[in-house]
Amino acid sequence: MRANIRINELTRVVIVGAGLGGLQLAMHLRKAGFQVVIVDKNNYNQFPPLIYQVASAGLEPSSISFPLRRIFQGYKNYFFRMAEVREIDVKEKAIRTTVGTIHYNYLVLAMGATTNFFGNEDVERNALPMKTVEDAMALRNHVLLALERAETEENAEKRQKFMNFVIVGGGPSGVEIAGALAEMKKGIVPKDYPDLADRMHIYLLNSGQRLLKAMDPASSARAERDLKKMGVHVRNGWRVTGYKDNVVSVGNGETIESATVIWVSGIKANVIGGVPEEAVGHAGRLLTDRFNRVKGMDDVFAIGDQCLVEGDPDWPLGHPQLAQVAMQQADNVARNLIRKERGEEMVPFTYKDLGTMATIGRKRAVAEIGRAKFGGLSAWMLWLVVHLRSILGVKNKFIVLLNWMWNYFNYKQSLRLILRPRQRPLEE
Repeated sequence: MRANIRINELTRVVIVGAGLGGLQLAMHLRKAGFQVVIVDKNNYNQFPPLIYQVASAGLEPSSISFPLRRIFQGYKNYFFRMAEVREIDVKEKAIRTTVGTIHYNYLVLAMGATTNFFGNEDVERNALPMKTVEDAMALRNHVLLALERAETEENAEKRQKFMNFVIVGGGPSGVEIAGALAEMKKGIVPKDYPDLADRMHIYLLNSGQRLLKAMDPASSARAERDLKKMGVHVRNGWRVTGYKDNVVSVGNGETIESATVIWVSGIKANVIGGVPEEAVGHAGRLLTDRFNRVKGMDDVFAIGDQCLVEGDPDWPLGHPQLAQVAMQQADNVARNLIRKERGEEMVPFTYKDLGTMATIGRKRAVAEIGRAKFGGLSAWMLWLVVHLRSILGVKNKFIVLLNWMWNYFNYKQSLRLILRPRQRPLEE
């Protein structure tokens, strides 16, 4: 099997990963005179901040996804290959993929991160992650199936395990999915499942002492207060130690019986072979200098969640694993590749914090922009505008806006479908 990419006189930049950072880099290089090869295991770009809305049946998966080949139509020196990357061969300056070997002049790793279960095999086997669109679709099916099972279960104790929804992780993803499920409890369950209206319980388990630890304590307190008003059982200082046989075990001795545990407690960088050991840091993140060059590797860069930049006095423990970090690093690497080709000096990466936001529910959110810290309706409206602008495609923007407007006035959507896709394997 071969990747079938023609070699020409242009310098080739290979980008592994077409998430927010990888796509931003590719877009920045469109008129720079490079041959650009994008490699990703999926043929679409997904918008992570809205994955929780797919998981809670608020949006269709296609509304937050966009086909990669569509983005680069008309650019003759751009190539996309749907493949998984196995390892890097630094001597040959090539990557080994499931569709063959691809050579590079410059290699940029933007593979992002995956769910971190911290070595707990029972949790990994039984809990539900929420990191990708595929995860979100599986979670949506599971939540709806749990409600269907509860509707027909005669035994009260067994029924309750289907009605207990446990979320592990007090970061933005945990807060947002907890709020979305609370909205479902208020607006959907009483109409679709009237017999279950008062039986649904949502638990948000956080190992830390406050939610949204990356934000100001006042924002954390507001988020917790809003969630409790929405009926979410917030438990700070509860570290989950296991999940087996539908029982969640906590370090303080408490247990919760639940058929649905959503794990959003942490992430770790995706791994790739061929990287020297000294270049791998905390949670698998690749250590780079301030130009995002991977330690001990020539012409290999890493950006986004996959990298940890060393030497920045303002961020001694590395930059936060946020979308805006990945996109700013992508822009800087793109400019540096252009400078390097021109024989100019590269510029070190400097992160500009544009603010942090988290939505909790209808007219409820928290936001921190510079010194300004606020919440409520104004933060919620700002969250909507920022995320709507970031979605790829005019059609997707329109559909998402239409769904949000419709949801604001009622919950009569037709997205609560339990879909079980079947895929016939391709013959070799």
